[in-house]
Amino acid sequence: MKILIVSDTHRKHENLIRVLQCVQPLDLLIHLGDAEGAEDDIGSMAGCPLEIVAGNSDFFSTLPREKELQIGTCRVLMTHGHSYYVNEGIEDLQKEAAARRFQMVMFGHTHCPLIDYGKDIITLNPGSISYPRQEGRKPSYILMEIDEKGKAHFELNYI
Repeated sequence: MKILIVSDTHRKHENLIRVLQCVQPLDLLIHLGDAEGAEDDIGSMAGCPLEIVAGNSDFFSTLPREKELQIGTCRVLMTHGHSYYVNEGIEDLQKEAAARRFQMVMFGHTHCPLIDYGKDIITLNPGSISYPRQEGRKPSYILMEIDEKGKAHFELNYI
């Protein structure tokens, strides 16, 4: 199973289109918020199922703030992250995910990529494919592959 994880597109889709052309076919696209009302457009261009949550810039959105998924052997919590104050650190988000017995949590909001293999939980942030903020400011995304045993493998990529 091949999954593309993105966040914080903010209605700027040029890089998303480029990445989709390079990595398709996909089994799933995960968007971690701040699509700014473009979720239908993103769903149309994905060519696969879309799982998406609302971000802090998704005003008047009916998207859920969080989603729970089963991906391979992992229970996954999807959230944008702003409700967990991720700009101040990921500890609160990790504690919440662990308390709810998730093995993985995915978030956006900071526009900075992260793959953290913690003791009890894997924490992922694909950064922003449209407006990166990390040093070097390269747009980023994560490709997730689920092997035949259901184990997840991650690759952080830059454009």
